[in-house]
Amino acid sequence: MKISPHAWPFAAGALVLALGVGAWVHWTAAVPAVGFLFFTLWFFRDPERDVPQDSGLLVSPVDGTIIRARPDKISIFMSLFNVHVCRSPAAGRVLSVEHHPGRFLAAWKDEAAEQNERVVVSLDVEGQVIRFTLVAGLVARRILCALQPGQRLERGERIGLIRFGSRVDIELPGGWVAGVKLKQRMTSGETPIASARTPSDPR
Repeated sequence: MKISPHAWPFAAGALVLALGVGAWVHWTAAVPAVGFLFFTLWFFRDPERDVPQDSGLLVSPVDGTIIRARPDKISIFMSLFNVHVCRSPAAGRVLSVEHHPGRFLAAWKDEAAEQNERVVVSLDVEGQVIRFTLVAGLVARRILCALQPGQRLERGERIGLIRFGSRVDIELPGGWVAGVKLKQRMTSGETPIASARTPSDPR
């Protein structure tokens, strides 16, 4: 399985620690470091995804569970056990990337969306602005996102990573219809979360 390159500093540190403790103390004393090494590789796993090619779809940017399902906003909570690589929900052009310093409240709390450290990405999707926010959580205190304004993205393209549990909010403009329900499980790059409203759709 593919591993995110963000894993290697942690994995290298754990490996050096394990080898050092094993050589100078005893191999049994190195077991915790070896365990952390394997946990790191598992946590930073980056599986390939089968991105749907149908037009007029937004896909989930992350693995997780729906904790808010409103017509204008969808929130997905990522636990420690989810894949934490983030993907673009749609093909489009990056309009802006805004970093907001903040607190580290539990990500499932409503106030976390406005008070926690977060990165807000605005994406031009066929003339409409889709805004999604990567929110740091109680444990996840580092958002890795290197997007730049003007950059073009494909649906399901990798855009970054949030370490160790967090949340993503997606704001929908009027031309899109949410298609999720509370507690529904999401797979990044695969699960549709909204569809473009057609002229015959009165919703």
